[in-house]
Amino acid sequence: MAGPTTAKRSALGPSDGSNGPDGKGRPPREETAAGRFRRPGPRFLLIATGALLLVAGVLWLLYGSSWLRAEHVETTGTDVLTPAQVEAAARVPIGAPLVSVDTDAVEARLLRALPRIDSVEVGRSWPHGIELVVTERKPVLLLEKGTEFVEVDADGVRFATVAEAPKGVPLLRLEVDRSPSLKRFGADRLVAEAVRVRGGLPAKAAADLKSVKVVSYDYISLELSGNRTVVWGSSEGGGAKARALEALMKAAPKAEYFDVSAPSAPAASGS
Repeated sequence: MAGPTTAKRSALGPSDGSNGPDGKGRPPREETAAGRFRRPGPRFLLIATGALLLVAGVLWLLYGSSWLRAEHVETTGTDVLTPAQVEAAARVPIGAPLVSVDTDAVEARLLRALPRIDSVEVGRSWPHGIELVVTERKPVLLLEKGTEFVEVDADGVRFATVAEAPKGVPLLRLEVDRSPSLKRFGADRLVAEAVRVRGGLPAKAAADLKSVKVVSYDYISLELSGNRTVVWGSSEGGGAKARALEALMKAAPKAEYFDVSAPSAPAASGS
């Protein structure tokens, strides 16, 4: 008997006798993401559980336990201020978790409450402490205010009023009430110019300085011990003026009047 025709053989399937594209009588199985997924083994679950427990333990230790709490504050670097004053202004939350203490906020409170503080470093001292390392402003000039004195630092900042003048700090005499400089520059700028002159003096003149007088921006003079006067002029050209004054004081040690307002032509007189 004749076999199936070509058309029939085509209908029945491939000529190799297989019944499907995979040769096994069924279409190929598509591999899915679900098919590739494997359940985590016991080792993975153990590691993940341990990591979670470790994180939870650390968080509890830092925030929930009583072991790492802020219990005391240590203050160093004070001179005029007392540690008690600094710590009262810092308002460190005693009893709070040490890690939660906002050190930036503590610093801001101190700088706002105590202008005498120039800078402060706030740090944690594990396991129970907060450290405050204070740097106080130092006066370089004093402004008289009635019977009291206003301290001025090297940045021209008027930071404190005291009843007694600190030893060795020269006076600053602002005599600018009728000067156009007051309207043009303002008192703060003129104070800053006086501080600038004070900071640029040669060592000998700085040691003998009694007061700095500001009449205008362009006329600043110095009173030295021994009734000596130095006309400085403005604060500009301070380096040249300092060198000229140093040379004059060596050349004429008994002079009572020095003028370095024009440092290229300094002058000294008196005896």
